[in-house]
Amino acid sequence: MPSALASLSSLGHESRLRAFRRLVEAGPDGMPVGELREHLDLPAATLTAHLNVLRGSGLVVDQREGRVIRVRANYDQMNALIAYLTENCCAGTADCGPDCKPRRKRR
Repeated sequence: MPSALASLSSLGHESRLRAFRRLVEAGPDGMPVGELREHLDLPAATLTAHLNVLRGSGLVVDQREGRVIRVRANYDQMNALIAYLTENCCAGTADCGPDCKPRRKRR
């Protein structure tokens, strides 16, 4: 639960959610921080602060490539959060996942 709370809390800000969604969209190669900053139209210091929160929750990782810092979504952490949120879906009676559409019981 602590990991799920940290992840959900870090996504609870519009700019951080937009950044994370853009990194997920970018795929496993991620993107340079400067490119992400341009896409989000945020000041560099603001994006750095938001990325630090996302890093702290484990949702993003980065790697220095010479003078460039490449940032990537941590798909393992994202999938662990999704699994945590759906692990008891439908009280364990169905093979549920992110596309689950539970049916109401008839009375």
